[in-house]
Parts: sequence; structure tokens; C-alpha cells
Amino acid sequence: MRTELHFSTQDLALTRFAVSPMQEVVTSLRALAGSPVPALHRRWAGQVRERLAAAGPALDRLTALVPPTGHLPDFLNPAPAGFSPGLAEELAAITATGAGQVRADLDIMAAEAGGRLPAALAPLYRDPAAQLPRLAADVEAYWELALAPYWARIRALLAADVFHRSRQAAEHGTARMLGELHDTVRWDGAALRLEQRHCAVARLTAGAGLLLLPSAFAWPRVLTRVLPPDPPQLIYPARGTATLWERPPGAAARTDALAGVLGRSRARLLAELDSPASTTELALRAGLSPAGASQHLTALRTAGLTSAHRAGHAVLHARTAVADSLFDRAGQEFH
Repeated sequence: MRTELHFSTQDLALTRFAVSPMQEVVTSLRALAGSPVPALHRRWAGQVRERLAAAGPALDRLTALVPPTGHLPDFLNPAPAGFSPGLAEELAAITATGAGQVRADLDIMAAEAGGRLPAALAPLYRDPAAQLPRLAADVEAYWELALAPYWARIRALLAADVFHRSRQAAEHGTARMLGELHDTVRWDGAALRLEQRHCAVARLTAGAGLLLLPSAFAWPRVLTRVLPPDPPQLIYPARGTATLWERPPGAAARTDALAGVLGRSRARLLAELDSPASTTELALRAGLSPAGASQHLTALRTAGLTSAHRAGHAVLHARTAVADSLFDRAGQEFH
């Protein structure tokens, strides 16, 4: 299907970017449900699936809401009020969703599945007001297991994409920026033409402007959301997603450069946190005792260089954006 979204001068003036944690929740769930998982996300999926399996049926309701194909419930992705809302802010909007909207989304899902909803979603259909807070708790549990340990890296990727697109619009105009969002998106001077859409995006039923959301997990597709009175949303793959999970070159040189400041053990722990890991895993990789690793990790967390995230009975440590920037700067000395 081909559809188009017509623009007025006001629409162009109201076009803006946003980064949405809930959009990454939904698109990452869909990536995990893929068979196979997209190649560029397999390293991440290999780490996350084991944690999700340990959670058992606790996330059945959430995974049922995000099937591998077909309709994605609009109420799961409220329009971000600002550039970068927190997960709690978006969950508050979800729990405030009216029963009519929740049931409308579930009706579409049931129709696509032959007229029946998954059993895990039946309580949500019967009593949305009571079940939405439980769904929000499901999202928070998934977030801690699958996205929070990686969020500094993901958010940096999304912010870099927005910076590039904004500079492109400033230097070459909004038309060129819109025309280069994705291979299936074309700007013809009056309308944004979208190829291969499974549903139409009609300006007549949408709010003014356009909300552009880069995503680390949407690849290779462009997704849309139209729910009046919100402006239409266009979710597109962020630039650089293919390298998101790659281990950067020159790790040894970066570790040596930081060792003189942080000490070799702490620099080594930071280097090993290229992927989130537990204290026991890190101690083994770095050749430290669990007690020694724990002491160093506490110091790194106090300094704002690592963060800790509960994953079942374990705690996962992750580098923060500050630590990532230290590694980037250290590496620049060797290029």
C-alpha cells in the first residue's frame, strides 16, 4: 500500500523530534519475537533472552500485546510531551488511557487473529482501568531486564540521529531531511509519501505537525501511529544502528589510557562492561575476587561511571554515558 501525508506551512512549523522509551520497549519486544531475530540485534538478544526466560510467565501479558506482526496498540505509545520523556512519564499516560481506546486496539488485534484475543489479554479487555497499572508494572520489569542496562548506549545513538537530522534540516532544509529518513519515505514538496504501509496515514484525521521518532529497534521498517488529536508519528530506524552492539576497536588502548587515572582494576571492569554483566561475571573476566570486584564497582557507581539494574535475583552493572565518553576520548589519543 502507498499512502501520503499532506503538509501545510503550519504542519512543517510544528514538525519535531522526540526520543521515546516506550517506543523502544515496543520495537525491541517485536525484534525479540522475530524468527529469526534481526542479525544486527542478535548479540543483544542473546544476552536478554536468558533473563526473560528466567522471569517465566510474568511478562506474558506484555508479550501478547506486541505480536511479531500486525497491529501494535496505539495506547502503548502515547505522543511524547517533550523531546525526551522518562519511562515513568510515558507509563503515567498509558495508565490514564480510556477504556474505549484500549478495547479498540484489542478489537483490531482480535480481528487480525481470527476473532480471538490471547487469553493473557482477556482481563485487560474486561477491565482496562484495573489492568493498566499491572501492565505498567510489566513494562517496568521488562525495562529493567532488557533495556535499562543498555539505555545510555541506545539513547546516545538516538540523540546522535536527532542531531544529524536537525543539522541537515538547518543546512539543507526540512524537505531534504524528510526525504532522507528512509528508503520508503519520499517528500515531493507538498506531501510525505510512504511506501509499503499496511494502513493509511490521513491528514484529515490527524493532528497538526509531524512527530519524528528515531528507533534502535524499528529496523528495517518505518512504523506509523495516527491517533487524533495527536500529531501523526513516524518511527524510523536511527542512523548507526548496525554498529550499536559492536565492540569498539582499540579497547586495550583505551583501558591502558584510563588505568593511569582510575587504576588498572577499575579500568578493566569498565572495559568489560561493553555489555552489562553481574558482579560474578565481571570478577571472573577481570581476574578479581567477587568481593574485590564489588568494592571497585561500588566506587565506580558512586562516581557516576556505572549503573546497577535488578535482573531477577542478580544485579547487572552497566557503563553510563559518562563512562562511554571517557572511553571515546581515551581512544582518540591512539588514532
